[in-house]
Amino acid sequence: MEWGPTDAVVWRNRALTLFDRVAVPVAVCDVYGQVVLANPAMAAECGTTPGQLRGRDVLELFRPQEAGQVERIAQALRLRHRSRYQVSVSWSAPGGVERFGELTADPVSDSVDAVPALLVMLRVLGESGPDAVPEPEPVTPVEGAVLALLAGGATTDRAAREVGLSRDGVAYHLRRLSARWNAANRTELVARAYALGVLAPGVWPPRVRGAETE
Repeated sequence: MEWGPTDAVVWRNRALTLFDRVAVPVAVCDVYGQVVLANPAMAAECGTTPGQLRGRDVLELFRPQEAGQVERIAQALRLRHRSRYQVSVSWSAPGGVERFGELTADPVSDSVDAVPALLVMLRVLGESGPDAVPEPEPVTPVEGAVLALLAGGATTDRAAREVGLSRDGVAYHLRRLSARWNAANRTELVARAYALGVLAPGVWPPRVRGAETE
């Protein structure tokens, strides 16, 4: 069966219709993070229309919680790595509500050698009221140290060395925190640590809130 130009147009239009109807906030960005195409669900999170998002920097719309993570992803993309990338973010939703969640970026292209575009999906994890500054969720010093190391990209082995625990000891604290905050994975655990005021925003390397002034 041969495909002609008319068939390509028909399937492109069907794909765009499906893209617009997806309830999950989704956008297509260039390799520098500028929005090329956004669906209504993504635009709704920013209180605007899909057309108004075109050309905007996705990381200005959704603020990264981990400063060093974005540079590591950018370096990986420059090297043509094709992994899935996740970034913990927060943003101001319509009505003054501050939300937090996770951006997932998948590099996509027509060939391995081509510069990829980014298919970006947003997962909303929670929200706080307008102008709310939460009191830090109580954590033990060891839990705080493990969370800060995790936010900085440390592996379980490195975190164990830094805090003087075994690998199983670190895993135990992570399981307890994940169960307490209902976090499905480490990225979500870090996002909740920032949202709950445990980790100080805008500080690198990551630190427990209050420790950055000591």
